[in-house]
Amino acid sequence: MCGRYAASRRPEDLAGIFEVEKWEPEETLAPDFNVAPTKEVYAVLDRPVKDAEDPAPVRQLRKLKWGLVPSWAKTPEGGARMINARAETVHEKPSYRRAFTARRCIVPADGYYEWVTGAAERDLEVEGRKKRPRKQPYFVTPADGSVFAMAGLYEFWRDKTLPDDHPGAWWVTCSVITTEAETSPLALGPAEGPHALADIHPRMPLMLTPDRWDSWLDPSRTDVEDLRELLTPPPAGLMRAYPVSTAVSNVRNNGPELLKELEGPEEGTLF
Repeated sequence: MCGRYAASRRPEDLAGIFEVEKWEPEETLAPDFNVAPTKEVYAVLDRPVKDAEDPAPVRQLRKLKWGLVPSWAKTPEGGARMINARAETVHEKPSYRRAFTARRCIVPADGYYEWVTGAAERDLEVEGRKKRPRKQPYFVTPADGSVFAMAGLYEFWRDKTLPDDHPGAWWVTCSVITTEAETSPLALGPAEGPHALADIHPRMPLMLTPDRWDSWLDPSRTDVEDLRELLTPPPAGLMRAYPVSTAVSNVRNNGPELLKELEGPEEGTLF
């Protein structure tokens, strides 16, 4: 899954990487090293500019809320639970299928955090017993330092309790698509601990390689089977993972120190 990630790149840098044509300086977000559900995040999308004479899609960098709220939802309360959409079923789930064919985006990240669940703890979860309290967080990021382009969806939701001209009348929300975690060896694995992403968690965000960015963002592509082909996981061996401080487990902690690589798992944690 993807329940927390880091996003520290400046909007002007993201604009260059993704060939963005339009972004608003007033929507600039501060670097965030501990992005959690319901926070505002950057997303890259192709969409016509509102009130523009030319109806052609324009590559934009937009500020969205993480946690998708379907257009038909009566309230936005379920958004915090809809931060991830499974690649295997995104095309058929009522909450995601319309966005999948019409409103796709890329959510840029430095990488994502995942907490190792050891084999013994997994057995306890299956048995419905209480989990062990401390897990070791790992940071997963492209080994070459490039941007982690997570496949995403976005949606519009109208708050009918507010007038049309109210700044909060429209919510624009997003979800990150996940896929099965890689079982092949990491490009750079830790000396001790997991040696494949599947050792950390069975799911991972679906990373889009640059050759798929334009096709994924193109709103004229609406054929479901054609789009599903874009959900193929990237080549193996592009990622590295390393242990980081358990401080990241507290959403109130936020700073570049959260990305510092530890020599090994912290004492008392799993793995």
